[in-house]
Amino acid sequence: MQAKKKQKGFSLIELLIVVAIILIIASIAIPNLLRARISANETSAVGSIRAINSAMISYMSSYPTVGYPATLSALGGISCAPPSPASACLIDSQLATGSKTGYNFTLSGVSGAPASTYQIVGAPAVANQTGVRYFCSFADSVVRASVTPIAACDYTTTPLQ
Repeated sequence: MQAKKKQKGFSLIELLIVVAIILIIASIAIPNLLRARISANETSAVGSIRAINSAMISYMSSYPTVGYPATLSALGGISCAPPSPASACLIDSQLATGSKTGYNFTLSGVSGAPASTYQIVGAPAVANQTGVRYFCSFADSVVRASVTPIAACDYTTTPLQ
């Protein structure tokens, strides 16, 4: 009789243990990754609101007879030689579309002749997935935040610290 040759490789139990360990590590890492992405999206949204506020001030200084622009697209533009009230080239073209890094931005409340008021609201594109907070600002340029959707940005909305 010949002795059986010892087979090389891993047993089924060893492979199952390795797979179980990988799944445990993944179950710990994935939620942290999602929270980090949400935090990054929210930070980008605050930066976008600040960029829009700065662009609104520059626009009003450049076109005092117009005041604030009625649309975000007027702050952007691709034809900037020379800039105009319809294409001021003050913000990047992606932000001028009203959507950037998981947030949608809405410009409203532009009124007056020349326009002297506005409000900008940033809302997560997919609530609780791309962001959990809503952001807004108006002519005072203070960025405010809320965990509930913002209908109107005013002094009652909590300012960021």
